[in-house]
Amino acid sequence: MTLKITNNKELFSKLLKIAVPMMIQNGISNIVNLLDNFMIGQVSTNSLSGVGIANQLMFVFFLMIFGATAGSGIFTAQYYGKGDWDGVRITFRFKLVTNIILSVAALLIFVFGATFLITRFLQGEGDPADAEETLKIGVSYLNVMVISLIPVGISMAFSGTLRDIGQTKVPLVASACAIGVNFVGNLILIYGYLGFPALGAIGAAIATVISRFVELGVLVIYVVTHKKQCPFIVGAFKHFKIPAKLACKFIIKATPLLLNETLWSLGTTMLNQSYSFRSLDAVAAIQVQSSIYNVMMVAFVAMGEAVGILIGQILGSGQIEFAKKNAFKMVWFTVAFGVLFGILMVLASPFFPPLFVPDAPESVLHMATRLIIINGTLMPFYSFTHASYFIIRSGGNTAVTMVFDSGFVWLLSVPLAFVLSRYTDMSVIKMVFLVQSLEIVKCISAALFVKSGIWAKNIT
Repeated sequence: MTLKITNNKELFSKLLKIAVPMMIQNGISNIVNLLDNFMIGQVSTNSLSGVGIANQLMFVFFLMIFGATAGSGIFTAQYYGKGDWDGVRITFRFKLVTNIILSVAALLIFVFGATFLITRFLQGEGDPADAEETLKIGVSYLNVMVISLIPVGISMAFSGTLRDIGQTKVPLVASACAIGVNFVGNLILIYGYLGFPALGAIGAAIATVISRFVELGVLVIYVVTHKKQCPFIVGAFKHFKIPAKLACKFIIKATPLLLNETLWSLGTTMLNQSYSFRSLDAVAAIQVQSSIYNVMMVAFVAMGEAVGILIGQILGSGQIEFAKKNAFKMVWFTVAFGVLFGILMVLASPFFPPLFVPDAPESVLHMATRLIIINGTLMPFYSFTHASYFIIRSGGNTAVTMVFDSGFVWLLSVPLAFVLSRYTDMSVIKMVFLVQSLEIVKCISAALFVKSGIWAKNIT
């Protein structure tokens, strides 16, 4: 049975049905991550900086896996839209195999390259003793976190498939269970409660690894025990053969998206490296800013992903003109969330940094406050480009989205940050403002492309 939507009420009802569980899941996850960082920040500013750098490297891995999963997820949503469960099953297999291969590759890179990678962020002005301690903490934290890479890859294959078929509540439950385990584990292992030693940042890493295995367990148990709701799992593991024609289609569409997410995250990491090149204060300040931003962005991020899933299902059902007609309505709906949470972020900017890292120097607190204001002000623009990005890729235009997203970062943002950090005496705050303001240019190009309607294709 194919998906059929006939009016705006059904459209927005379906959109919120997909988005709200994702908002809750991401919100809970990011609030707990914020509390994790808050706990680590109470230990020391260097601990916060070391964990922050290691998590920037993990961020590259997460987006790489996300890109691989989302690439074939375009097909999953469209197969589901036309009621083709065999197609959904094949895309699930493809996600599983691809994610495991990428997870193993990332594990090897982090194991053998941790010191080199983290040192790239510790070359700015500051106390050498602080840099040395930050390096030690970051390497130790990353060496534990690599244990979670393969479980994360497998979990994303399961949760991505469930989201693509509209079952967003199950990943929410799995994430909530993992978050609970992570939070309790942090309390016990960071500070040394219940007779356990106080392990600081290492304790946070151990708790996170345990939580990733819990999340995977919940997803697998649900899917294999609810075959009626998850028909794609029936026969999914009998073999891992993927028809050559389909494999080629998946690779052609998924590779640009995989490269995009990887290059975009690497670009973001390079931006942070440029800021830290000017001052080591930027390492801690960016971590503080990121902690509150990651909570405030959950609404527009979930809305953008939901827009992509729903548009994909609509295209798969053959309602091409309906998708084109209603694309901008869903973009502006997403922007409304960006405006609301951007205002909240700006209002919180004076109070958040001193609460988060009470022992931080005044220079770090001042920088963090200004960075929060900048990102809060620009959040509506981030919302617009995020929703547009998912609409463009829902019809399989992954090469275009690569140019639109990571191409933009590497051709404009990274060179600008590099030049400003190496060849001017501009402050980090002004650098961030100029670089992030390029998002306005990106909005214009996104609007033109969405309006053109050339993204609206049924690729199944």
